Amino acid sequence: MVYGDIGTSPLYALKECITPPFGLLPTPENILGILSLIFWSLTMVVVVKYMSFVMYADNHGEGGIMALLALLIAKEPGGNGRHLTPKTKNLLVVFALFGTALLLADGIITPAISVLSAIEGLEVATPVFRPFLVPLTLVILTFLFLAQKRGTASVATVFGPIMVAWFVAIGGLGFLGVFKRPEVLLALNPFIALNTLFLPGFRGFFLLGSVVLAVTGAEALYADMGHFGREPIRFAWYFLAYPALTLSYFGQGALLLTGSKEALENPFYALAPDYFTLYPLVILATMATIVASQALISGAFSLARQAIQLGYLPRLTVVHTSSETSGQIYVPEVNNMLMIACCALVLGFQRSSSLAAAYGIAVTGTMMITTFLLFQVMRTRWHWPLWKADLITGLFLAIDIPMLLANLGKVNHGGWVPLLIGWIFFISMTTWKMGREAIAERIQKSLLPLSDFLRSVEAEKPLRVKGTAVFLSANFNSTPPALLHHFKHNQVLHEQIVLLAVRTAGTPEVAPERQFEVKSLMQGFFQIVANYGFMQTPNVPAALDKMNGWEGLKINQMKTSYFLGRESLLTTGKSNLIPCRKALFAFLSANSRPAQAFFKIPPDRVLELGMQIEI
Repeated sequence: MVYGDIGTSPLYALKECITPPFGLLPTPENILGILSLIFWSLTMVVVVKYMSFVMYADNHGEGGIMALLALLIAKEPGGNGRHLTPKTKNLLVVFALFGTALLLADGIITPAISVLSAIEGLEVATPVFRPFLVPLTLVILTFLFLAQKRGTASVATVFGPIMVAWFVAIGGLGFLGVFKRPEVLLALNPFIALNTLFLPGFRGFFLLGSVVLAVTGAEALYADMGHFGREPIRFAWYFLAYPALTLSYFGQGALLLTGSKEALENPFYALAPDYFTLYPLVILATMATIVASQALISGAFSLARQAIQLGYLPRLTVVHTSSETSGQIYVPEVNNMLMIACCALVLGFQRSSSLAAAYGIAVTGTMMITTFLLFQVMRTRWHWPLWKADLITGLFLAIDIPMLLANLGKVNHGGWVPLLIGWIFFISMTTWKMGREAIAERIQKSLLPLSDFLRSVEAEKPLRVKGTAVFLSANFNSTPPALLHHFKHNQVLHEQIVLLAVRTAGTPEVAPERQFEVKSLMQGFFQIVANYGFMQTPNVPAALDKMNGWEGLKINQMKTSYFLGRESLLTTGKSNLIPCRKALFAFLSANSRPAQAFFKIPPDRVLELGMQIEI
């Protein structure tokens, strides 16, 4: 399942390598050179980089850029190892956020190009289908996104068999092509790849912009590690995906060596020996691209939840679609955005070849950012000496940088699309973080120390009513603003006051024995800390029920009220945000999911106290 993206790359990767303006003329020498570059790119990027190094930089079993960032900026980055300076941490945060933004952009482009390239197989059978390619693609994409709310659990059982059938099919068809022209195996020679790379006039260098399409999806191996585990992913690669992809590319190359006109137009579908094979192949390719799209869509949901938990996105609706697997979630806001953007790309570009030019920049940018973060892991977590970390990082950058530079030539041909999408996501995430920090700083200046408030309660002895009042608190040294407003205007307190802090740890999940902390204070006050991993979703009522009886705390949900503060933002303040960022933050804040819904608090138990805050 994690190879859905990279597994469907044979649909368009080799075709783009012989298509102007970034491809080479399909001469025998060029064909062998292209195949050699594709094979060694797969080997160096997937086998050497991700399988041998990156996948061992896991955060308690979880992978992905956000998990890697959380691993690096944890309070104890390496025990007795080297610590990162605040300036370095801030730089890593910027890198990781932009990498996440590019991954989200990749999640928009992948469904569009994958499904469109699969449907284009109908055009190979007969030109009659040509006017229906785009409408059919839009219908499939629309159904795919509308089905997300049902969850992947119901269809996950068929995803694996579909991809197995896909790899067996493309590997078998590729083998037939190689069997007819075995000289294509000369491309296994790495010197042929090097000779092609240094062709005169930088032709080989710019070819990398198309070759990189063969390794799209490599980042998914790392991002999905927490769902499947390192060893199953490695096993599936070496014993199925890797040989099948190699045979498919070499089989397409063998057909190109024959000078077949059909192979020049679409080398992948030219592998089908007849029409009776072609139509089932189109159907299987469409199903495989749906799996590939599903993997990227689910990945976008996971990235969004991680960004929310780490404070880089506003609260969104997170729906768990499986009672057995916590990673199967549905985020309606993200799903709708992806659907609109995917359909817009298909309508705007019309052909998979046009979309291919927009594809590589997001992939190569993400891979290079992963390399930079991995270097810090080598130094702070693995405690490698500088020379060793530099050697491995230099090897990876020798691959990442040329691929990125080669793709920069595509900016005017559609490469601006992922850059624009990534920039929008990046600005949104950094604006939200800066805005929340500005609000926290503004509120902090007006807060009353909790110790002073408790002394005043002890001295004044206000009326206490039955039941429990819960106030969310980010800082236990200060009195929550909602509590101050409640006491100031109502002059009454409940017999039990719970100050609850919901905190996100730098790990994917927090063990049950370390998830909750309770401390009893004077005058019926309690401080509770609920710790969640950034892959977990907070549930405040469930947390209180689990702590019933701790330190004398007595919770009856029917007699518990939750007091929440609602902020009305005024953009006339003197914060560090520029006016356009203030406007964006106000928009994000207004469309943020209400706290009571995010924390799973029953609406009929909530009292909201409003306040105006200038930023």
